[in-house]
Formats: sequence, C-alpha cells, structure tokens
Amino acid sequence: MNSIDHIIRIIGESREQLRSEFGVIGIGIFGSVVRDEQGAGSDIDILVEFERPIGFVRFMRLEKRLAELVGMPVDLVTKKALKPHIGKRILQEVRYV
Repeated sequence: MNSIDHIIRIIGESREQLRSEFGVIGIGIFGSVVRDEQGAGSDIDILVEFERPIGFVRFMRLEKRLAELVGMPVDLVTKKALKPHIGKRILQEVRYV
C-alpha cells in the first residue's frame, strides 16, 4: 500500500506532463488515504482542476493515467462536481500536490 507522501511525490513528478497533456492546474488527494484509513480494496480519491473543460474521454484517460502512476485505482473528481455538504469536508482535508 502506498503512503500519502509517496503518492504525492509520484504525482508531483508528473505534474508538468499532466498540465501540458490534460490542462491540469491543480491536483490534490483526499479521502481514506489522507486519513490513513485505507484498506486493501481502497482507491485514491483525487481532486483535480483544469484550465478549461477537457471532455469525458480525456477525463477518463487522465483517471487511467493517474491510476497507472500510483499503482492503485483512482476516483477522480472536480471541484465543480462536489456536493455542497460533502465538498466542505473534502476541501478541508485535501492535500495538494
């Protein structure tokens, strides 16, 4: 299982590539991995911001790329997709790369 610091380092090393290929301007980790509550079947929750909308297909490609980078399943979400009641909690615990 990957630690949060390891995951942040791996994603950080690819940050420029993610920006040029997908227009990623902000990326952070939240959820069970940040709280150190992940189990064997846990995924990594990643909050992402883009320069401009990228469309569904490219969004799914980014999710796949991130999963390959960290070696675990990824659940990718944008700030705009956060529901107000849970979004506050997510924004408080997110660890930005």
